[in-house]
Formats: sequence, structure tokens, C-alpha cells
Amino acid sequence: MCNSKPKSPMAQIDGRPVLQPASNRISINPNCQTPRKKSLKKFDSHKEIKTTVGFHKVSPPISPKPVTPKSDGLKKKAKLNVNGGNELHIPGTIAIEYRKKGSLTNEERKIRVAHYGRVGSIKNEAKVVTLDLERNASDVKGEKRCSFITPNSDPVYVAYHDEEWGVPVHDDRMLFELLVLSGAQVGSDWTTILKRRNEFREAFAGFDAEIVAKYTARKIGSLIEKYGLDLTFVRGVVDNANRILEVKLQLGSFDKYLWGFVNHKPLSTNYNSSRKIPVKTSKSDSISKDMVRRGFRLVGPTVIQSFMQAVGLTNDHLVSCHRHHHCSASC
Repeated sequence: MCNSKPKSPMAQIDGRPVLQPASNRISINPNCQTPRKKSLKKFDSHKEIKTTVGFHKVSPPISPKPVTPKSDGLKKKAKLNVNGGNELHIPGTIAIEYRKKGSLTNEERKIRVAHYGRVGSIKNEAKVVTLDLERNASDVKGEKRCSFITPNSDPVYVAYHDEEWGVPVHDDRMLFELLVLSGAQVGSDWTTILKRRNEFREAFAGFDAEIVAKYTARKIGSLIEKYGLDLTFVRGVVDNANRILEVKLQLGSFDKYLWGFVNHKPLSTNYNSSRKIPVKTSKSDSISKDMVRRGFRLVGPTVIQSFMQAVGLTNDHLVSCHRHHHCSASC
């Protein structure tokens, strides 16, 4: 039989005597056979089948190596600057440039709307607007103009800028004409109004205030039908003709009335950028209030500011424009 009592109080682990408590003393008897414990290892049926049947060991599929972008990719897509410089246009910067150009286009559109009136269509405007706001267009002689005159500007508008805009006007008929045109370009643009300038002259008798003041309702109706003018606008022009006659009786001329607001000397500004040209000023606001008090129509501060620029009451040509000094010395 198997004797479980220890022969000595000292137990040995790995050949070394170890002192243990009485309850943990274990006797090692080579003649004592203890039942084998069942292995906890799970039976792998797939492995057993493979070993019995004689299948070869199948290695797992090799995963594809991750494709790393080559360092030469950007070099292939990078392009040298057109001017021959070392500047590289890496993909991604093109989108940034387009966003910058888009923001510049929107800024210029806001300036045009505020200064010259809203255009009919954004799509048509995009064909005329340039992306560089501060680029001065040059004529054949190389003389610089204001930055809102671009190579795509209509020749009629360019000629108006070079010959009339900012030049001091003292003729009552011309003052009346430019007052009407300034009111007509609200909701439109100067190019469209200038192209219809002859139609306005025919409709309003060469802007003779004495003739226009006598227009009857039948005459106004015929003008609306013939020239496609707005009823409110035509009535406003007739009322302004009557007010001009009243100013002439009181002060002698419409010219004396208008130029009295600036002490008969044009206001000379020194703007370096078209962004700084205001839509209205305190002077245009005071003139507008006085004209409204006298009964004039279509004479808001923005219209009067545009009118002041047209008749030379203020010289808003940019300093870099070749017309700036000429208009200042024309009075």
C-alpha cells in the first residue's frame, strides 16, 4: 500500500529542503501511483482530422502590403511657376486660389452695386468683372485709369470716364441731364444708362426744364409707351423741372444753387483705392435734404453722391488716375 506519511519533516522542492507547515507536508513516494488528471486542453477536431488523414499544413493567406504614397508623387504633380521661378503649385493650393478669386469677385460686386447700382444678372456681370480689384487699366498711351475701369469695360463707359466724369459742369441743361441720369441708374448701371442717353434726350426735349415742366398726362403716357420708361420716374423728372425753374427764379440759376454747397470749388479727394470711395457722404446727405425740402424727387443721398461725381462737385478719381489732376484744375 501507499504510505502517505512523510518520512521527514522537511520537504524538498527542486532538490532543496524547504520548511513547510504540517498541513502542507507532501510525501513523495515513487511506488505510489495516483490517477492521472484529465487534460484541460480542448480537442481540436480540425487538427486531428488533418493529422490522421495526412493533409499538409496550410499556411494562412498573406495579407497584401499597404501601399504607401511615393515621395515622387508630389514632384510629378508640382508645376514650376510660369515666370520661371522656383515657386511650386502643389495640388490643394489651386482650390485656395479659386476661393481667393471668388472672394475678390464678391467684394468687387458689392462695390459696384453700392457705387453704381445693382446690375440685372450676376452671370452677365461675371463676364465684365475682373478678379484684381486694384489693377489699373491702361489705355493705348499707357495712361492709368481708375481701377473700376477694366479692359472688359464698355467703350461708352470708358469714354464717359475719360471725358466727362469728374469734370466741373456749370450749364443748367447739362446739370439737369446728369441729375436725371443719376436717378435713372438706380437699379441699373451707368453703362446701360449711357447707351440710352440719346433716348432720354429725345424724351425730355434736350433737358430743357421749361419744356419738360409743361408735360401733360397725355405726354407722359406717350413717353412711357414709346420709350418704356417708368411712370414714377417720368413724373419725378417733370416735378424736378418745375423745381429747377423755382430755383432759377430765387437764385438766378440751378448752377449757382448747386455749387453754393461747395463754395464754388470742387471737393478734391485723394483716394488710392476704389474701395475707399464712399457711396454717400455728409455733403451729399445735406444736399439731398435741402433738395427734398424744396420738393425735388429721386434725390436720395446715394443718388446725389453719384450726381456730385458726375458734375464735378467732387473729384473722386483715384490719385493714380491720369484724370485726377486734370479735373482738379478744370474749375
